[in-house]
Amino acid sequence: MSERLRLWLERDRRGAGYHLRDAASGERVDSDDPRLRVIAVAGVSFRPEAVSDSSFDPGARLALVPEPENAHDPNAIGIWNAERTLQAGYVPRDTVAELAGDELAVSLWRAGADGLRVLLVPSGSWVGKPRR
Repeated sequence: MSERLRLWLERDRRGAGYHLRDAASGERVDSDDPRLRVIAVAGVSFRPEAVSDSSFDPGARLALVPEPENAHDPNAIGIWNAERTLQAGYVPRDTVAELAGDELAVSLWRAGADGLRVLLVPSGSWVGKPRR
């Protein structure tokens, strides 16, 4: 059985988002770590007002909502704010097949005027509140 993934969010020096740090070892965790995914949210250019809302600020917990009735892609997974009142976009199509379906999602970075990077970790993982 694998050990539970435990991560701290650590503020970037410029304040644009967060880096990841292993809570047990204190070592920095890179975005290519096989235990997690850091994705660029697809379709954000269609929802600039939603993406700029504070509910998508770096460090915010997000909701992953399957859309089996989606006419374009029945495997689509929407990325919504925690309250499920605003949608930022979608998990990229090529990433959906790699997911178990019960991941935890956290906003990590704003990328330019209409970009958003999101952390996806396995269910049961612990992602600590942003450290100052």
